[in-house]
Amino acid sequence: MPAMVSEESSLRGLLVYFLRLGTLGFGGPIALASRMNKDLVEQRRWLSRQDYLEGLAFSQLSPGPLAAQLAMYIGWLKSGPMGAALAGIALIAPSFCMAMALAIAYARFGRLPWIQNLFYGIGAAVIAIISLGAYRLSRRILARDWFLWALFAGIAIATVCTGSEIVWLFVVCGFAAMLVRHPPSALPVVAPIGGWWLAGLRGATSLSTLGTLSLFFVKAGAFSFGSGLAIVPFLYAGVVHDHRWLTERQFLDAIAVAMITPGPVVITAAFIGYLVAGLAGGTAAAIAVFLPPVLIVILAAPHYRRFAGNPRVRAFVQGVTAGAMGAIAGSVIILGSRSLVDWVTVGIACAVLLALVRFPRIPEPVLIFSAALIGLIRGAALGPL
Repeated sequence: MPAMVSEESSLRGLLVYFLRLGTLGFGGPIALASRMNKDLVEQRRWLSRQDYLEGLAFSQLSPGPLAAQLAMYIGWLKSGPMGAALAGIALIAPSFCMAMALAIAYARFGRLPWIQNLFYGIGAAVIAIISLGAYRLSRRILARDWFLWALFAGIAIATVCTGSEIVWLFVVCGFAAMLVRHPPSALPVVAPIGGWWLAGLRGATSLSTLGTLSLFFVKAGAFSFGSGLAIVPFLYAGVVHDHRWLTERQFLDAIAVAMITPGPVVITAAFIGYLVAGLAGGTAAAIAVFLPPVLIVILAAPHYRRFAGNPRVRAFVQGVTAGAMGAIAGSVIILGSRSLVDWVTVGIACAVLLALVRFPRIPEPVLIFSAALIGLIRGAALGPL
């Protein structure tokens, strides 16, 4: 197991650092990963650059939220499986608590006109943020690889036409990339490893629903490649269409909550879980969505160096990632068509896009809160939605 550069870094110090990062770390997965590099490698020297880069590559190859996966990998370097689990908990706990608090408030006050006006503006801002994030992520990951862009386009079109994410198409993309890039005589495949407390928006729910909810979010955690944004189309298909747990408006509000809280975007699972099945649902959903990444780090990290360089594995993951990016693009089109409903929402989305491009240092939560304020002003001037 690789050693840390500085002996001053104890597991306790590392956990305190991740707890602070989870509390104050806005900006999305790439920003959090960059912050870890600056803090742990360049300034504190708790981690070597080689270990950091290997951890970043491992996180990009594996399903799960990038920042949380990287934190777990660093924790594993420090103290093995226990370190991985504790590092993940430290990074996720603050945003989990915030998401649950917001879910409780939303469930209680969400039907009030001023709350609806608030999320009217927030929804438009979220569409702009997701759109730009999907574009930048796709451009960075797919680069000028036209074959991957073709896979991207195919999944995007399928997502828009069907109105949902078709997960098995991701696997097809992975095999297609592997066959095109490295056609073998045989096909060995190594895929990535992947009471009141039950009361949600519709009242008390059953234990069977809680089990279905947990299983759904385990699958969600196992299929979110590259970024927390990759979980959006999967959640949209399951939460809104398949299980009908939430309406489209409520789902977009859940994504908005993830955007205005620090930490991984997939913490929206806790918010959705609470709306479906109360405190038990929120807790179960959060545990379920982060369970695959934790298991991947614990089980796969020790063997990572052996399979990371396998060209067929890399080709498979590239194909799956291209499919995931296409699904994100398709979900942006679907959600945008339902959220940009008038000239005000279109104007908010355009303004947020312009601000993100021209003034990239403005934190996303500031833009979202500004959009929420516009929503309130619009409600005061034009009346309830």
